[in-house]
Amino acid sequence: RGRLVQSGGGSVQPGGSLPLSCLASGYTTDSRSMGWIRRAPGKERELGEVVAAIFTATGSYYYSKSVEGRFTVSQDNGKNMVFLQMNNLQPEDSGVYYCAAVTGERWTVRAPIEYDDWGQGTQVTVSS
Repeated sequence: RGRLVQSGGGSVQPGGSLPLSCLASGYTTDSRSMGWIRRAPGKERELGEVVAAIFTATGSYYYSKSVEGRFTVSQDNGKNMVFLQMNNLQPEDSGVYYCAAVTGERWTVRAPIEYDDWGQGTQVTVSS
């Protein structure tokens, strides 16, 4: 099991942008599915929405319909950092965002409950 440390987030007006970062450490493989999960107020993080995900071994990625075209997931060349650039943010994007990871040799879109490791979460608030 590895460790994930998040940075970024905060408050922004509708139409604004925010970056999120996630630093992964302690993994013995660079083949991981890394997801960004948005937790809705009052719900468990495992019931949240995977808004974006990336497979570190190949760079394959996924976006949910709610963020496609506005959010961009990426990783650094060392595959230890994963980023989520959020553009044209809207009030419905508000929530606690978690970085999560699960190791595996195949790329597939994971449900939140399938992730093994979680970052500490960061609040994103979009309001005028």
